[in-house]
Formats: sequence, C-alpha cells, structure tokens
Amino acid sequence: MRHHYRISLLLLFAATLFSCSKPQKETPVASDDNPLLKAWEGPYGGLPPFDKVEHKHFIPAFEAATAANLADIDKITAQTAAPDFDNTILALEQAGKPFSRLQTFLNIWANNMNDSSFQKIESELTPRLAAFNDQIIQNGKLFARIKTVYESEALKSLTPEQQRLTWLYYTNFVHSGAQLDSTAKQRLSDINQKLAALFTKFSQHVLADENDQYVTISKKEDLAGLPQSLIDGAAATAADKKQENVWLISNTRSSVDPFLTFSTNRELREKVWRMFINRGDNGNANDNNAIITDILQLRAERAKLLGFKTHAHLMLDNKMAKTPERAMELMEEVWKPAVARVKVEVADMQAIAQKEGANIKIAPWDYRFYAEKVRKQRYDLDQNEVKPYMQLDKMREGMFWAAGELFGFTFTPLDSVPVYHPDVKVWEVKDKTSGRTVGVWYFDPYARPGKRSGAWMNTYRNQHKLDGGMLPMVSNNSNFIKGKPGEPVLISLDDATTLFHEFGHALHGLSSDVTYPSLQSPNVASDYVEFPSQLNERWFLTPEVLNTFALHYQTGKPIPKELVDKIRKTKSFNSGFTTVEYLASALIDMKLHLEGDKKIDPDQYERETLTALGMPAEIVMRHRTPQFLHIFADDGYSAGYYSYLWSDVISADAFTAFTEAGGPYDKTVSDRYKQHVLSVGNTIDPAEGYKQFRGRDPKINALMEVRGFAKPK
Repeated sequence: MRHHYRISLLLLFAATLFSCSKPQKETPVASDDNPLLKAWEGPYGGLPPFDKVEHKHFIPAFEAATAANLADIDKITAQTAAPDFDNTILALEQAGKPFSRLQTFLNIWANNMNDSSFQKIESELTPRLAAFNDQIIQNGKLFARIKTVYESEALKSLTPEQQRLTWLYYTNFVHSGAQLDSTAKQRLSDINQKLAALFTKFSQHVLADENDQYVTISKKEDLAGLPQSLIDGAAATAADKKQENVWLISNTRSSVDPFLTFSTNRELREKVWRMFINRGDNGNANDNNAIITDILQLRAERAKLLGFKTHAHLMLDNKMAKTPERAMELMEEVWKPAVARVKVEVADMQAIAQKEGANIKIAPWDYRFYAEKVRKQRYDLDQNEVKPYMQLDKMREGMFWAAGELFGFTFTPLDSVPVYHPDVKVWEVKDKTSGRTVGVWYFDPYARPGKRSGAWMNTYRNQHKLDGGMLPMVSNNSNFIKGKPGEPVLISLDDATTLFHEFGHALHGLSSDVTYPSLQSPNVASDYVEFPSQLNERWFLTPEVLNTFALHYQTGKPIPKELVDKIRKTKSFNSGFTTVEYLASALIDMKLHLEGDKKIDPDQYERETLTALGMPAEIVMRHRTPQFLHIFADDGYSAGYYSYLWSDVISADAFTAFTEAGGPYDKTVSDRYKQHVLSVGNTIDPAEGYKQFRGRDPKINALMEVRGFAKPK
C-alpha cells in the first residue's frame, strides 16, 4: 500500500506506558535544562522546542529520563497500600513524562533528520532502550500489582474505559514476558537488545542506499517522456549534490515511480528499476540479508519463550484477525482474482507494444510505462494531462475542506512555532462550531538526505483528559520532490491519494476523545489502524474536492468535468498490479514468520515462495525483503503487513454506509463514524466499535467490487 504508519513495538509500548500528561509532580531529572526533557512551554499545552535540540542532548537526556522513569516505578512498587486502579494503573499512566518527551524527539530525528552523526547516537541508544523497556516489564513487583488489579473483583465496578486500560497493561506485560522465570527473562532481554540493534542496522542500510545511490542522466534526449516537474526535481537533486549539467534520479519511490511511468528510454527504465528494487540487496556493506536471517531466528526464539507457536501467532494474538490462519484466508481469497486480472493487464500492454513495433516481452520495468499507454488508449486519460491540476498546496487545502465538512475541523497556519527543519509547517486545528482548539498538526512534505522514504503519520503528544486534559499533537510526513523555487509542487493522482490517506491517520489522532493517554486514537490494533486512513482516501475523488481544489497551476481554472469523468472511470484500472505487488509482500511477510525457527536465506526464500504462489513475472513485490522496513526496521508490522488489506475490507464496506445514505458527506453517517470509530481510540474492542458504527460486521463484497474482481460466491 501507499504509506507507513510505523512505530516499533518497543517504542509503541513505551509510548503508551509512559504517555505524557499535564506536567505536574514529575520526578526531577538531573539534566533539567536539557530541551529534550523539559516540560513543553507555550500555547496548546506546550510546544516541543525543536529549535533548541542538538545532538549532544540525546545521550544525557536518555540517562536522566530513564533514571527518573525508574524512580516513578519504584514509587508505585514501594507502596504499602493494596493495589487498585488509582495507585497502580493510573499511576503508571502518569509516570515517565520526561521519557515520553525524549521519545518524541528520538522518533523524529530517526525518521527525518538521520545523518551520520545521529546514526551513531541511534546505534548506541536503541539496544539500551530495549534493555530499559525490559527492566520495567520484568519488574516482578510491578507486574504483581497490575495482575492483582486485573484479577480483582473490583475490576467489574470500574468504568469500561478503566477496565480496557487495565486489560491493556496486563496483556502487554504478559506478551512481553512478565510471567517468565528469571532465566527466561534474561534471555528475552538479550533477544530484545539484539533485535533493537539489528533493526537499527537494517534501517540505516536502506537509508544509505536511498541517500547514496542515484542514476545520472547527462544527455537531454534521455529525459524524453518525463514530465517537466520530474525533470526540475532531478535538476534540483543534482544541484543539491553540487553536480552541474546533469539530472539525478533519486533512489526513492517518489522519483522512481514517475520515471518508470513516463521515460521512453527502456534501458534507463531498467537501470532505475534495478537500483530501486535492490536496496539492501547489493552484497556490500549495506546488504541486509544476513540481518534478516538473524532477526527471524531471534523472533522465533522469543515467540517460543512466550509460549507461542511462531512469531506470527504472537503478533496476531490481540489483533482483529486473532490468528495467522484468518489473515492468510483473506489474502488467499483476494490473491487468485488479482493474479487473474494481472494476466489481462499484461495482455493489453503486450498488444500495444507489438502494435508499436517494440519486439519485447513486458518486464517489470515496463509495467508502469505500458499501463499508462493502456490508460490513454482505453480511457483517453493521460496522467501528464492531470498533473497540472494536482498542486500539493491545493490538495492540502482540499483535504482540510473535506475534514471540515465531515468532522467540523478548521485549520489555521501558525507562523511562530519551533520546527526541526525549515520545510515543516504547522497548523492549529479547531472545532468550527464551538471554536474550541482540538489539536496541532505538523506537515513535513519534502524529501531530503537523512529522511526515510515513504509517507507516514506520527503522534507527538497523546490526547487525554487527566489533570485538565491535553490536546493531541500529530504530524504527516511525505517525500515529495521540490521543483523550481517559487513554483508550485505538482503531484500525481497516486501521490494525492497518499496525501489523503496519511491525513486520515492524522484525523484519527485529532478526533481522539479519551480519558487515558494510552487509549488515545490512533493507538489501536494494527489491522484496524489503517481503516480510517484508507477510508479518507475515498474523499479525494469526490466532485466537491476536485471541482474546487484541482486547479491548473498556471491558469487557475478547475479541472474539466470530462477529465474528472475519465479519472473516475479508471478507479479499478491497474488494480491487478497494485493488489499483487502489495499482496506479494504481505504473503511473504506472513509466510516468513510462520516458518518458526527454520533458518532462512531471504533471497532464496523470496524467490521460491513467489514462484510457488504463481507470482506474475512482470511484477516485483512492492517491498522486497531486503528493504522491507515495515517488518524489519522494528516489530510493529511484522507478521502484520496483511493489515492494509484487512483494513481495506473494512474501509470499502464503511464507505458504502455513506453512499447508501445521503452521499459521501452525509452528516448523520460521519457523526456516527466519528463517535464510534475516530474518537474512541482503544477504549473499546475494534470489532465492537465497527459494529456500532455500521450495524453489522464488515463484508468483503465492497472491496472486490471496488477493485473490479469477481465477487465471492
């Protein structure tokens, strides 16, 4: 799929366990003047002091924050009073505030500002973070108190939200090894520290290949077919690297995909394609294959220690799918019709190639190029004709408008807010009916060295109602390529869809209305968290958005109706390709983690498994194993990449609730959706929340119809 909503299992748990609350009664820290630790000051409950952060602050901040956090835990375990919700669970919710603030900065710098200097800090701190996390999880006195509250009769008299929070703590501790004996705990801690170090190496290797590799174009004729915006971006990249009279195609999806779509130079298409799909797989210092083997072995051992058959069974135990078998069943149901559709798509492309006199067999570096030709022939739709209407700033305004119509949000730019890079812009979000401020939204749209590729959402601060409450603070991060200075950035249809998708995650966070920070949106099961984002994509192509915000960057005129009609007719176009390239990655992920402790050669396993699945030769996995950051940069989406398909079943079904009512902007349905999905966070089982919104469980029919596949019988 299009995006990365990724948080490592370690950091996710720590973030929920030690979420920040309104600053009060914090354990003093030794480095109280360190900007990474100080309580945030200013409006909106305080703003992160990004402008004061230096690399020298990180390690001292870690030392001080972890010490203060452990002191908070000691206060809880030293109590003589019997464990209850307030003195144990609530106390944990309010512990470790400096550490929570530190984590925000660590995540931001690791994903957005990861230069060679910070990589040394990251390499040192990641295993130490794992050890720190284990030190808390393996605190026998602490877990005994949590277990007492969880098993007490008094639990039944707590509010549903308090019961859910208690369940969350108990389950997370159990899944993290709190019930193991001392020998097993020590081994588990060793495994977690080794994994943390391997995750960091894997990420840094992929980032190095993306930063350091590019294809140089020195002849103007080799730019044939490319849109001007991509040419300008390639020239800007060359200028950044101080290279003259050349154009550089970066090793990131935002550069590679449009190049493969429009370049008429087949030899260069293959060269760019191979550069991109071999990230982390070049047999050099950045090769990730041995790292993957080690990660899989360690995960399998950890799962057995925790009493699970495989890592996949461990990871799905508290997800909506519950078991790997249910996830596999869904993927296999969609796989066969998707592959069948690919055969039709390839035949159409091959026919065009032959008609044009190209004596070739469609290869992976041809797929996007000839798919675009089929699009032009069948629908008379040229993406280069559409792109002048897709201005990044206007599309952002369009998603603001849709959020206002659906959920009553308004967005006002904030000019004097500290940011970690000049590219970052900030908005205040309000409820337009009450005028109440509901949160702060950060936007970091452009690619640069040290920033990982892709698009994602982060939560900088959790929403909650404790101690007077705290506003949510969220961000969207993308990798659009800048063009000429002063000119609008033009994006593709797919890019605009991604923009709306990631903003769906942000809206989930901004809509959160919970009491306890650990339960805030979008801190829900990974196979449910993608539902709001995938649903939000569907508002991009509504007439209300396109007619008002898809404006030509030179004339200012709205996109013509006939062009919009062509776009809508292509909604299931190329669905075989998009489904297979994603689903191949999801199936490899799940199958790898169902192998248990079998020693895996990643390249061989990928090749043989795809052959057995009947993978079309004309397509490669969207994320090949050596660059699969979702599953090898942390634990968060491991054995969980299926989540995008699982969530898309739900989102397709949910959108029919709007279309069956008064249309995409039906207020009654959007209010019900906000009430039962967006605002409730993890206060309720997601299956129950969806049923309250929809009146029933989701059905797969809507997804199969949207993708143009045969409906299940």
